Amino acid sequence: MGIFSFFSKEKKEVLDQGLSKTKESVFGKIARAIAGKSEIDDEVLDNLEEVLVTSDVGVETTLKIIDRVQKRAARDKFMNTKELNKLLKDEIAQLLMENNTSDGDSFDIPAGTGKPYVIMVVGVNGVGKTTTIGKLAHQFKKAGKKVYLGAADTFRAAAVEQLVEWGRRADVPVIKQGMGSDPASVAFDTLSSAVANNADVVIIDTAGRLHNKVGLMNELTKIKNVMKKVVPGAPDDVLLVLDGSTGQNAFEQAKQFTKATEVTSLAITKLDGTAKGGVVIGISDQFKIPVKYIGLGEGIDHLQIFNREEFVDSLFG
Repeated sequence: MGIFSFFSKEKKEVLDQGLSKTKESVFGKIARAIAGKSEIDDEVLDNLEEVLVTSDVGVETTLKIIDRVQKRAARDKFMNTKELNKLLKDEIAQLLMENNTSDGDSFDIPAGTGKPYVIMVVGVNGVGKTTTIGKLAHQFKKAGKKVYLGAADTFRAAAVEQLVEWGRRADVPVIKQGMGSDPASVAFDTLSSAVANNADVVIIDTAGRLHNKVGLMNELTKIKNVMKKVVPGAPDDVLLVLDGSTGQNAFEQAKQFTKATEVTSLAITKLDGTAKGGVVIGISDQFKIPVKYIGLGEGIDHLQIFNREEFVDSLFG
């Protein structure tokens, strides 16, 4: 129990620190929005709307939250700052729950899935995709899983070397071919090796060229089709990695990728260096895709399972 408590406390500290810039920004704006006010009137709601939009929650999601706050305030007669913060916290937590973003607490394979569990990771260059794969491999390895990585991003300079380095750090094997090789062939070799060696988890890195390149999307489809030849039903998860610090650009990337391929979960990275953490709320709401992981720093242990209750507690605590 003592060890569990220690790691829970450590995780909470990393989360609090990672969201500190967003928290300071949001609370500073809220304080100004309600300065001198004793009740939640139209002016406060207008100011609150501006706070949420400028915190990268997104316009549609902001309007939804404001509508909820207005109805709750009218019904329950919330009056002061403390109650407004609690009201926001409750409504945002409820919104995340409605969007199938659950309270995960461990790195494990979902019950009822086959073996190996295959994750295909997608996203544009620079969002922290390969880094996220390395951290994810580390967490699965710590959970006692046998993990294989596939270096199917064969077009970006040093992408394979970067994944190999993360494989070394996480102490998991990386299947690779030469620069410019067929990504689908790499995925095929990776799954074949994983099956032969009774692996539990396979994570496939893919090219991260700009999200408006049609060729890349066709390539993703080809990779998925080839993987099914080795592991029927693969991939089990298509994980889209988004850079939280890019704010509204992350929304556009999510829009393009969800149009082009079936994205089943999200990882939002670089939240520790930005005040744009509200993007987690907006993207979850707009795309109805669960946020599974959040990146809160450069360390190998700084990838966390997204837990909506802990996230909201940290943001509004």
